[in-house]
Amino acid sequence: MGRKITTIKTTYSEEELIVLLKEKNENGFHYLYDHYSGALYGVILRVVQSKEYAEEVIQDIFVKIWNSIHQYDASKGRFYTWMINIARNTAIDYLKSKGFQNNLKNQPLPDFVYNTTELSTVNNSADYIGFNDVLESLEDDKQELINLSYYQGYTQHEISEKLKIPLGTVKTKMRNALMKLKDLLKDYQ
Repeated sequence: MGRKITTIKTTYSEEELIVLLKEKNENGFHYLYDHYSGALYGVILRVVQSKEYAEEVIQDIFVKIWNSIHQYDASKGRFYTWMINIARNTAIDYLKSKGFQNNLKNQPLPDFVYNTTELSTVNNSADYIGFNDVLESLEDDKQELINLSYYQGYTQHEISEKLKIPLGTVKTKMRNALMKLKDLLKDYQ
């Protein structure tokens, strides 16, 4: 009476994980969540600056990844980068949503003031992927551009208006900042 025992693989390469997700394999989804939720949560928290809001957004992100995995194209970039972009964009969309804006308007003033104080301490201590150290090694102007664009959701045109510098200068500085960040992250890995 030989029973066949199947074991679930505990480690997947990026390519294997993508195949599992495209096949809608639940083990692949669990692996994805277990291995990437901390890093994605850190990105979300940096954008929304609230544990409560980050917990709402993280669920949406994994649903989006699950539902849009067929859109991932390895020739355009790494899977992790693709997921980070989904996380960042979803968090920014959440902040711009009418529901979120109405929620902010409907909070009693003392609670809102208390929450912003709490948020600033939460934001500084939450760095799940060590990105703050890498970002802090950039020059201040490069940090500001990346923060405004990627974490506060400003467009390059809005950054130009906010900083009172020409749009072309913003584009050039942003490109330089991202190239420098890419070099730093290459060394960081």
